[in-house]
Amino acid sequence: MALLKRTAFAGDLRETDIGQRITLAGWVQTIRRMPGRLFIDLRDRQGIAQLVIDEATQPALYAQASGLGREHCLSAKGEVVRRESANPKLASGEIELIVEELQIHAPSLTPPIHVSDDDQAKEELRLKYRYLDLRKNNLMNKFRVRSQLYRTIRNFLYDEGFTEFETPILGKTTPEGARDYLVPSRLHKGKFYALPQSPQIFKQLLMIGGADRYFQIARCFRDEDLRADRQPEFTQLDMELSFVDQEDVFAINERLMQTIFREMKGLEIELPLKRISYAEAIENYGTDKPDTRFELLIDNLDEVFRQSGFGVFRTAIAEGKTVRGLFVEGSESYSTKELKNLEKLAKTYGAKGLAYVILDEEIGGSIAKFLNENEISDLREKSAHKSGIYLLVSDTKKVALTVLGNLRNQIAKDKGLYSSDSYDMLWVVDFPAFEYDEEEDRFVAQHHMFTAPKPEHEALLETDPAAVMANCYDFVLNGYELASGSIRIHDATLQQKIFEVIGFSEQEAQQRFGFFLDALKYGTPPHGGIAYGLDRLTMILTDTDNIRDVVAFPKTLAATDLMSEAPSPAEEIQLEELHLSIEE
Repeated sequence: MALLKRTAFAGDLRETDIGQRITLAGWVQTIRRMPGRLFIDLRDRQGIAQLVIDEATQPALYAQASGLGREHCLSAKGEVVRRESANPKLASGEIELIVEELQIHAPSLTPPIHVSDDDQAKEELRLKYRYLDLRKNNLMNKFRVRSQLYRTIRNFLYDEGFTEFETPILGKTTPEGARDYLVPSRLHKGKFYALPQSPQIFKQLLMIGGADRYFQIARCFRDEDLRADRQPEFTQLDMELSFVDQEDVFAINERLMQTIFREMKGLEIELPLKRISYAEAIENYGTDKPDTRFELLIDNLDEVFRQSGFGVFRTAIAEGKTVRGLFVEGSESYSTKELKNLEKLAKTYGAKGLAYVILDEEIGGSIAKFLNENEISDLREKSAHKSGIYLLVSDTKKVALTVLGNLRNQIAKDKGLYSSDSYDMLWVVDFPAFEYDEEEDRFVAQHHMFTAPKPEHEALLETDPAAVMANCYDFVLNGYELASGSIRIHDATLQQKIFEVIGFSEQEAQQRFGFFLDALKYGTPPHGGIAYGLDRLTMILTDTDNIRDVVAFPKTLAATDLMSEAPSPAEEIQLEELHLSIEE
């Protein structure tokens, strides 16, 4: 039997199609059986339309369709007519299709999840039957947005003179950052490839090779603990440009974001974007990826409590620790129960506790009885004499800021301090080049080891690495680090100095990166770039906070694929060919 080919989409049918003979193809959403009539809701990529089969006029079709069930796959040909009883919940609710010919392509078992946008199935079940979950329009539409995003990016970058490249998936293991996924070599016993955490070295080599403007929509892999906005394999927009400085990179990327939001959201992003320093971000927001859709800044209260009658705060400041606070306007902002929940949350981020002071006509709160008039007056001044609650954390600077930074985001969500369809983007700049790793007893690169220090700080590499600022930048959108980049080192001698600062001997650097150090000696142009997390960007564009919603076949937080049951054991013969054995 010849295939009954689709000529229209169910969700696109309207009153203007009445009288047309068409063919639909899709899956049975629901089937209703009434005496002498069958009503079938047929679902396709565009939506749902009702099919009608009348036993009196089409007895053979009625018998053929009598065994239909949910998710059976079929095609139906017939005439579009006005529906007797319109369904305002459907875009096609004014019409129905009187079926004249039916072709059942494949039956379906009773689906373990209901293919409906309001399905309440647990995520584990949805991931196990991902191919059914993908039939839901609200999920599949997210991938259409993702596809549109790719097209918008490619068109923009092609117009800007970029060339699209592909870089190797099988490469050399890296010494820092997240763990590599290793691939054993069958032909080279005891040796391994590594899946790329990013195309960093290869894109720099392309600049040395004269590519000038490179981009790639690249698959990358990191063997690290997962969370809601992270997967072990992910996709990034990777780009690199020659003969540029930071301002050039900012300018082209701001135009890219402006284009994306104009074409995909109908929003006009005002340029240039604001910039804040890393130090300012940490001090005011408690994070280097601040959500700036709302104010709610962290206050330094050391001077308020330096001579406090509350011994915990006074002692902490004397020991070199700090007291930081968040002022939440409105004295009725939080109930006692809600404050206890906030304290639990604070403890999950490392706080020993969460103190609070209620500023109103009367002073209240967990430490109010310990405060003198000067402290109360200072707190009122800090709060601009508004009524509200001061949430207070006393600890090391790092812990206090981290805790309040996370509470800040939770409070904004709880109190609706921003609109879900608002977008606020900025650059975070002036990062430290290095941080000291106490466990390894050495400096490590805060960004990565190929990032150039600010030129005026190069002299500090040998005397005070902790004071060196990097020529790098992060692009932040709604509290997500959406992209990270830097101006790269284009001088082999400077690159060797960076290796020395992070503890690589000349021999070790040559062993790991000899090919790259050699390449830097052949007239390397000044260059820089950036890489965007496209999974995260798609999350924001589709208004979801779960990255698994925008990855076609995602992994769980345990890095497993519930559908294919990956990872799985290898056959003994495969292990032998790879010269591997499994220790019990």
